[in-house]
Amino acid sequence: MTEPHVPNPSLLAQPVGDPLGEILHLLKLTGTFYCQSRLSAPWGITIPGFPEVMSFAVVIGGHAWLRVGEDAPFEIRKGDLVLMTNSAPINLFSDPGAQLMTLEDLPIRKVTELYETVEFGGGGAACSIMYGLARLDHASSPMLMALLPDVLKIDPWEEDAGSWLQGTLQFIAREARELRPGGETVITRLADVVVIEAIRRWLIGSPDADRGWLKAARDPQIGRVIVAIHRDPAADWSVEALAQVAGMSRSAFAARFTSLVGTPAMQYLAEWRMNLARRRLRETALPIATIAADLGYQSEPAFNRAFKRVFGTTPGQARRTATLRESTPLP
Repeated sequence: MTEPHVPNPSLLAQPVGDPLGEILHLLKLTGTFYCQSRLSAPWGITIPGFPEVMSFAVVIGGHAWLRVGEDAPFEIRKGDLVLMTNSAPINLFSDPGAQLMTLEDLPIRKVTELYETVEFGGGGAACSIMYGLARLDHASSPMLMALLPDVLKIDPWEEDAGSWLQGTLQFIAREARELRPGGETVITRLADVVVIEAIRRWLIGSPDADRGWLKAARDPQIGRVIVAIHRDPAADWSVEALAQVAGMSRSAFAARFTSLVGTPAMQYLAEWRMNLARRRLRETALPIATIAADLGYQSEPAFNRAFKRVFGTTPGQARRTATLRESTPLP
């Protein structure tokens, strides 16, 4: 039995200028897989969806058509970046009438465990596309993924000439054409940055981003509470203590938090702890009892019950599943 962890009083005095920025400042991609393709019309590729995984395509040269799930296909051209978040299967093709081949049937050349190249097609108009799979590596990722649009398309050529995003995509295109020693490392690191930037642009510029958890994170009072929970998740928080962080009465705080976030404050705290726990189970070999104590649970059985209530499985089962998944590279 561990002693309850009292909330850190300094949290009440620490400034929070940009709650959403603080919440997302560690956003990064993990488990990333890239396939660099050089294609010639006619060609078509069908790619399955993967749970909890985003896919993205960057058009390096030429143009193609893209269909996500059962939606209507749309054209993508050089410089376009398309991010797909709903784990639906996708089809890429030179024209809507092209015959589709499954990913595993293509003449793929493995460069590294996480980087492959493929060249195929009928010898017509050329097209080059980088396709990738990635997971968002942040405890807030499930909440963010739930709010992102199914398809997010960025056209950097609409910006001023010389923008850094244009320049980055041009640099990726050059490396993809030449693939000099170490080129795959350069490409994958830059592609990570480009995908994160696409998400940031949506957060900043889309009216749809001002809702739910994201709207709550921007709220001066509720955003401050969310940051406090994130900074000190193991604290023995109560509704009264969180209301004090917000500078509100208990009843007004409870109503506003639930209205903006969509769940009561204590439920949000429990789910945040569980997201942190799932990440630590996946990324560390820490004993479950240690993870439980680090997140404010006074006994391992209490932690196990809370974890199963949120995810429907025990921490031990979740760790075994994550270990199996991480040991199997994305295709």
